[in-house]
Amino acid sequence: MAFPFSLFQEWQLTPYSLAFYMNVITSGTVLGAKPTDTPDQVTKVLWPDFAENSLDDCSMWRDYGMAEFSWSRESADHPWTGHHFTLQVHRLAHGGGKVVHETLRARYGRFGRRLRFEKLQRLLEKRGTYLLEIPEHPVQSPYYRTYWQPDSLVSVTVIGAHGKYITPDSLRIGDVYNISAPLTPEEVEWRKSRHR
Repeated sequence: MAFPFSLFQEWQLTPYSLAFYMNVITSGTVLGAKPTDTPDQVTKVLWPDFAENSLDDCSMWRDYGMAEFSWSRESADHPWTGHHFTLQVHRLAHGGGKVVHETLRARYGRFGRRLRFEKLQRLLEKRGTYLLEIPEHPVQSPYYRTYWQPDSLVSVTVIGAHGKYITPDSLRIGDVYNISAPLTPEEVEWRKSRHR
């Protein structure tokens, strides 16, 4: 199949790491791992080396470098239920590509220290994927801004203003802080109702 030159040219100019972020935002998965997957399913899709953290018997998250997946359960006798995932993009500003697992680097190439929201949004819109700005939690506004993709239920949090001890000094206004899923329509409506 022949690609139109403009599309081919655009992909040539798009760093592979941007393709990774765009895939996460449009699919609502990390390399196919869904926020509802079990710990074993996520590890099978991603990679077996991770840091496991838990505050109690009913919550757990695994850190796969930049990607974190979280689970909960009713009690120690119940199975884990997937809760959400978050790409901690802000970690790149300090650790660079080292915070990205080698599997991702092998597939997508170099990851820059910052992800500019404006560029990401522009590339998504060229492919017909739109992000809607939704109200931020009052304690985080105006320092953070949140954008939501209603089909994939992915949210993108962006630095909106600098605040001492609130936003990382290593990020600029307009840098992506994190990418997370799912953000449900109910949560979006709740946020909107608080700002009416």
